[in-house]
Amino acid sequence: MSELLFQYGLFLLKTATVVAAFGFLIAIGFSISKRTRASDRLEVTNLNDKYDNMANVVQHAVLPKKAFKKAAKKEKAKKKQRRKLSVEPDQPRRRLFVINFHGDIKATAVSALRVEITAVLTMATENDEVLVRLENYGGLVHEHGLAASQLKRFRDRNIPLTVSVDKVAASGGYLMACVADRIIAAPFAVIGSIGVLAQLPNFHRMLDRHGIEFEQIKAGDLKRTLTMFGVNTEEDREHFSRQLEDTHQLFKQFVADHRATVDIDAVSTGEHWYGSRALEKNLIDGIRTSDDHLIRAARDADLFEVIYTPGKTVSEKLASVIQGAAERVFVSWIDRSRQDKYLV
Repeated sequence: MSELLFQYGLFLLKTATVVAAFGFLIAIGFSISKRTRASDRLEVTNLNDKYDNMANVVQHAVLPKKAFKKAAKKEKAKKKQRRKLSVEPDQPRRRLFVINFHGDIKATAVSALRVEITAVLTMATENDEVLVRLENYGGLVHEHGLAASQLKRFRDRNIPLTVSVDKVAASGGYLMACVADRIIAAPFAVIGSIGVLAQLPNFHRMLDRHGIEFEQIKAGDLKRTLTMFGVNTEEDREHFSRQLEDTHQLFKQFVADHRATVDIDAVSTGEHWYGSRALEKNLIDGIRTSDDHLIRAARDADLFEVIYTPGKTVSEKLASVIQGAAERVFVSWIDRSRQDKYLV
């Protein structure tokens, strides 16, 4: 019996040693990865080739062998003609540059957006087009204001800008979208929400019940108005409301400046509309998905998707994933609390 216990104890010791060693190696690797940053990467993908390859796969599966060879021969001739036009300066093909923007509350993708826009501006001309595929629920005012200013760089250089909304461009998302020469959206994409929202909990009563005092010292009466832990006065609330109203007026003016056909007072109530209704209110210019727009454009233009990926350490990537997941849960909860009755 004692021998059995001895062998069992030895087994546990070996197991613990292996686990400890494995954990130590993981800790070392994680520590190194925190300091090792991946290289920044700018990728440009020819979408014409992507669509041609997709068609080729389907044709190969569906067409009889003889018909497939005929179609392949025709496609080869078309590619040859396209390459010829792209190198002849007297007959250049139109180019369409595609940029993707997936927003969050802090509009963190703006750091990549500004690089992608700078890269496109090195090549794009007034004869080209830029398509921004936008998905954005909105968030912080200054962050989304910067994102809109980045898109305005195309307008300032007279380069046609189209924004495509397949799912949502609300609040700060619409602040970005309205900069475009043209906005297209899917029939049930969420558009609008031209308003400003602020929510702030106050824990003063709870702290007071537990005998906890909160002190806030400020120089300048309006340095800080509403607080989470102190006593909020009517004067504080009034000043905060004036700040919100001023931000709303700036938002309305920005939209009105870029979309003259919009009845800004009618659409700046904070409401949102689905694509078809948004078209009636001139918030968008057409009903079409980004996929359909690109497939149509591929007939007479060279399509290039531009994606910038900033280098991150493993810990930064993990933090980004956790933050993104938390924000998605928050946005989903807010969205569900407002729209449960609209579920289909």
